[in-house]
Amino acid sequence: MRVGFVTSHGGHLGHLLWLRSWWEEHDRFWVASDRADVRDRLVGERVHYLPPARSRSLRQAAGQLARAPGILAAEQPDVLVSAGAGVAVPFFLAARTLGIPTVFIEVYDRIHTPTLTGRLVAPMATRVLVQWPEQQAFYPGSTLVGRIR
Repeated sequence: MRVGFVTSHGGHLGHLLWLRSWWEEHDRFWVASDRADVRDRLVGERVHYLPPARSRSLRQAAGQLARAPGILAAEQPDVLVSAGAGVAVPFFLAARTLGIPTVFIEVYDRIHTPTLTGRLVAPMATRVLVQWPEQQAFYPGSTLVGRIR
């Protein structure tokens, strides 16, 4: 199985790295912010780097949306996975258009309110995974997987 991961830096990337025991057995690629900390954490991985995210920039999202179909067509993932942040939105839109299944993982530290990314991608995600029972209140039909770590 070929898995694509879409992530920003920091905790969002951390959530996906905690799944290493699962993803290291699969052919994979990453779409990630071009930052020194991300490069350090993804050494040896196949990565498509995007300019570092600016908070809620529509212009940047449009640029990412323009690049997403080409990256996804070249990589041909069987599934696209993200724990956020904003870069997930344009890539989930492109994946939906291309018929690629998507999985969104809501982050561990947002228990009582959904993240903005979650609110935007959950309606188009094939599957939403949550880590707390309380998170299911704002993601109907989500799957409770418990703490990822």
